[in-house]
Amino acid sequence: MRVILLGPQRRPTVDAVARSLGLSGVVATVTAGWREREGDDGELVALLGGAAVNLSLYRRWLDVQERDPEYVAGERRLAGTLAGLQDLYLLRLDYALRAVYAVQRRPGAGAEAVEEAVAAVRELDQAHLRRVNGARGEFFGRLEPHARPVIAAHRAEVSAVLEGAAALVVAGGHVGVLAEVLHLFNLAAVLRAPVIAWSAGAMALTDRIVLFHDRAPQGPGHPEVYGSGLSVLRDAVLLPHARARLLLDDRDRMAVLALRFSPARCVPLEAGTRIDVEDGRWPDGVRVIEAA
Repeated sequence: MRVILLGPQRRPTVDAVARSLGLSGVVATVTAGWREREGDDGELVALLGGAAVNLSLYRRWLDVQERDPEYVAGERRLAGTLAGLQDLYLLRLDYALRAVYAVQRRPGAGAEAVEEAVAAVRELDQAHLRRVNGARGEFFGRLEPHARPVIAAHRAEVSAVLEGAAALVVAGGHVGVLAEVLHLFNLAAVLRAPVIAWSAGAMALTDRIVLFHDRAPQGPGHPEVYGSGLSVLRDAVLLPHARARLLLDDRDRMAVLALRFSPARCVPLEAGTRIDVEDGRWPDGVRVIEAA
């Protein structure tokens, strides 16, 4: 599968990318990350030459919430479980990363001591991701979306569009909503055409979504593992708006970030970026955040 990762689209490049692929036929789009503004996609449709069909995943999700109360009740319970897991994880993560930075600043501590401290954070991240995926797996196993008429009907409609699509375009927005609807309507099972994605849309394609903001109004936060996206891309942590959201000049902090998620590559996605990944193979020369 071909995946094309773009930087933020405030100055759009998706039109040039679509033209470069020589696409013929309809392009399917996902703008669910825009939530209530999902249908405000006129500019995107124009950029794609007018031959675009919005999969309307957010609208479909709202329809499921309206017509399948049992599923919605289970979804609420799952949200409560995940919130509890995230709260506990963030508490432990704060202490673990403070320890890393303290070791890093300690004179004579050495690289090995830092690596051991980071290894503890990595284990915490991995355990949290297993718990989150386990909770979601138990939820889907119990309620079986494919066997629920409302969800099954929407999945069939989405699948029919994707089977005839020349490409899928996934826009940014709220990454949690994107991950939710991409899983609910089972896009991974029917993806065959090239995928073009940016910002949160790109993050939602990975096997590990990491939230980050070193420049938040309340002060730097710790990058946190949120969950898994479609896993179309593996062993990559995608960082949209990295220059605006990360303290890239803080070499020690960036080294911890890279070491923490190794062997995955930490990839900034800035305006103008285009990265073509073919069947999981990354091109040479991709800019990544280095551990040293």
